[in-house]
Amino acid sequence: MSAPGFTIWFTGLSGAGKTTIGAHVADRLREAGLAVEVLDGDVVRTNLSQGLGYSKEDRDTNIRRIGWVCELLNRNGVNAVVAAISPYRDVRDEIRGRLPRFVEVHVDAPLEVLAQRDSKGLYRQAQAGEGARLTGVDDPYEPPSDPEVTCFSDGSETPEESATKVLAKLDELGYLGPSGATGSYTDDEEAEVTDRLRDLGYL
Repeated sequence: MSAPGFTIWFTGLSGAGKTTIGAHVADRLREAGLAVEVLDGDVVRTNLSQGLGYSKEDRDTNIRRIGWVCELLNRNGVNAVVAAISPYRDVRDEIRGRLPRFVEVHVDAPLEVLAQRDSKGLYRQAQAGEGARLTGVDDPYEPPSDPEVTCFSDGSETPEESATKVLAKLDELGYLGPSGATGSYTDDEEAEVTDRLRDLGYL
């Protein structure tokens, strides 16, 4: 029987880089032979949470649904990478309480940086009072009080460097070794991952 999976939960404002960093992490976990599913907030809303709005109640319902899917995946030995704004701390903590191996990653970037690189114009519309309510502008965002990892997407680190920070934390927690992985490392693969982390200064 395979070991239970873990969940990496990326939270942060719209455009902060959650999906990009999460994709790097997922790719590198797959390269190491682990089973991984990515749950992106926008995709989940389209397929699992269609019809929900952006009230606190609807946002909380959306996050609970993602958490439920993670619970099923982890129970069956599949690791989950979640990229969702998930603005409210109490619901994130609720999900943490349901998932034994939960790693919260705060993708942090100042609002002014996000507005400058906003290709969809969401921040401009929100600041002008047009369009849907936007987290961080006219809807609250509660950053994690004690995340396992904080990634800075203001330009001070690359997405690859951020992904390496997450992998280093997984290794520190014992989730990447043969006893903690849902896939299996060969000795050569384990040495390669360890060397890569050490070369980048995280071990």
